[in-house]
Amino acid sequence: MFDKLDAVASRFEEVNHKLMQPDVVNDQAQYTSLMKEYKRLEPIAEKYRAYRAAKQAYEEAREMLEEGGLDKELRELAQEQYDTNKQQIDEEAQELKLLLLPRDPNDEKNVIVEIRGGAGGEEAALFAGSLYRMYTMYAESQGWNCEVLGMSETELGGFKEISFSIDGEGAYSKLKFESGVHRVQRVPETETQGRIHTSTVTVAVLPEAEEVEFDLDPKDLQIDVFRSSGAGGQHVNKTSSAIRVTHLPTGMVVECQDERSQYKNKDRALKVLRSRLLDIKVREQNDRIASERKLQVGTGDRSERIRTYNFPQGRVTDHRIGLTLYKLDAVLNGDLAELIDALITFDQAEKLQASGES
Repeated sequence: MFDKLDAVASRFEEVNHKLMQPDVVNDQAQYTSLMKEYKRLEPIAEKYRAYRAAKQAYEEAREMLEEGGLDKELRELAQEQYDTNKQQIDEEAQELKLLLLPRDPNDEKNVIVEIRGGAGGEEAALFAGSLYRMYTMYAESQGWNCEVLGMSETELGGFKEISFSIDGEGAYSKLKFESGVHRVQRVPETETQGRIHTSTVTVAVLPEAEEVEFDLDPKDLQIDVFRSSGAGGQHVNKTSSAIRVTHLPTGMVVECQDERSQYKNKDRALKVLRSRLLDIKVREQNDRIASERKLQVGTGDRSERIRTYNFPQGRVTDHRIGLTLYKLDAVLNGDLAELIDALITFDQAEKLQASGES
C-alpha cells in the first residue's frame, strides 16, 4: 500500500507543478485534464501527509518513553502523544485503504434518471411523481441542476414515465445505487375501502455519456419528426417539433417533445440514447465481473426490489443492506443522505473485503 501512496504523493506534486506552468495554463484541454487528476489525487495526498505526520509524532513519543528518565509531567505528555497518534495512525490507514480502492470511472459524471410506473396502474404513476420530486429535492440540496428530458403524464398528475438529467459534481457516485424496483405500500386516494395497495416503480440511473465515449453512427439511426401531444397550450399539434430516434441495431426508441425546437429535442433524444447504450455496455462488463465475485450492492439489476416505502408505518426499508428508517416524509422530501451514505459505506466494505481476499 505504501508504495502506491508514495507514487501518488510524487505524482500529485508533479501535477501541482505542471498546473503552474504558463504553457499548460494556456492549453485548455491539458489544463482541464490535469485539474481533474489533481482533484482526484489531492484527498489521497493530504491524507497520506497527515498519516506520515502522525507516524512521526508517534515514533518520537515511543522513543522518549523507551529511553526513560522523564519526570512525571513529561512522561504523561509523551504517553498522551503516543496514544493519540497511535489511534490517528490506525484511523488514517483505514481511510487511506478506502481512498486507494479502484474508482468507478463514471462516479464524477452527470446522470440521466428514468422513472417508470410499474405494477399498480395510476397509483404507480402517482408514486413515480413522488420519486421524481424526491430526487429533484435531493439534487437541489446538493446544488445540482435538473432538467426534464421527456415525460408521459396521466390524468391524475402522475407519470407513466419521466426522464430527466441531473448535472453536478459526483452525481453518479451518490445516485448510482438508486437503480432498481421501488415498492410503495399505502392507501390510494381512489381507494374507498381503506385497503392498503402495493405498487412498484422502476428507477434507472445512467451515467451521462459524452459524444467521444459513445459515437453514434448516423446509418444506425432512424429519425422521425411528429407533432407534440399532451398538455402544452397553444403550441400543441401546430408544429412538428417532436423527435423520435430509433437505434436500428438494438431497436431502442427515444422520444423527446418537451421543447418547441426540433433541434433541442433531437439533441436531448441523442443524449438519452447515447447514455442508454453506454449503460448497456457498462452493465455487460459488470455482469462479467459479478459472475466471478457476487457484489451485494451496485449490481445494476433493475428487476431487483431494492426499497420499500411503507406509509402506514411511516418507514423506508432498503432491502440490500437491511436498513429501516422511520422518517418516510423526510426521505420523500429529499432527505436521502442517510440512505445514500449507508449504501456507499456498505459498498466500500464489500470492496475492502474483496481486495483483502484477492
